[in-house]
Amino acid sequence: MPAHKRLTAAIAAANDTGRPALVPFITAGYPEPGEFVNTLREVAEVGDVVEIGVPFSDPMADGMTIQRSSFVALQNGVSLQWIFQELELAGDLGTPLVMMSYLNPLLAFGYERLAKRARATGVCAFIVPDLPFEECDELRTALEQQGLGLIQLVTPATPDKRLETLCGASRGFVYAVTITGITGGDAGLPDDLSDYLDKVSSISALPVCAGFGIREAADVVGVGEHAAGAIVGSALVEVLESGDDPRPFLRSLGGK
Repeated sequence: MPAHKRLTAAIAAANDTGRPALVPFITAGYPEPGEFVNTLREVAEVGDVVEIGVPFSDPMADGMTIQRSSFVALQNGVSLQWIFQELELAGDLGTPLVMMSYLNPLLAFGYERLAKRARATGVCAFIVPDLPFEECDELRTALEQQGLGLIQLVTPATPDKRLETLCGASRGFVYAVTITGITGGDAGLPDDLSDYLDKVSSISALPVCAGFGIREAADVVGVGEHAAGAIVGSALVEVLESGDDPRPFLRSLGGK
């Protein structure tokens, strides 16, 4: 089975128990590089899929919380090579992993080498916010040769025809951005979210997971009525920043 199908299966398994899948996001090596493996294990214990952020110097889609975490991780020497080494130490977590990275670190690493290292360390797919669909063929081909996938992002502003194209090209799940803007906002989820998520879910053959602005259990419940999963990023990074155990917070959101 291609690795990206592990993501689809994990989300479906959560849905089969009557709840939306929970996809926690953490910035690799933040707040302390030495705690990364322990943090990853704790988050994987409760999350259905774990999204690992590769620190980048200009994370343009991210709000202040994740920008800050990325800056600190880079200052502490976290790199893509280091992340793969740590994932090897972590071993099989029993929870499929997704890696979120801007394009430059992946280009520098080399696509074929990246795909092989990812497959060997339990990474099933990649999210690349600054890689337009029209320019993704080379990376997508390298990943799919190893059974990995490239997850496509859609937004409320995505035209219907392009929405169909992106949903058809995505692997694992479709990432539905809930708001236009950056991550980490506290203004709540938009009122017309249900119509948007219903539309994406009706078009996509894959599970749809919604992210941006999800901070509390009510957000997860609301998203779960119209999508298969909820992605929580900035709110979890803030918990980790405070030095708290992430598991109680994730369980409060309805994790496994």
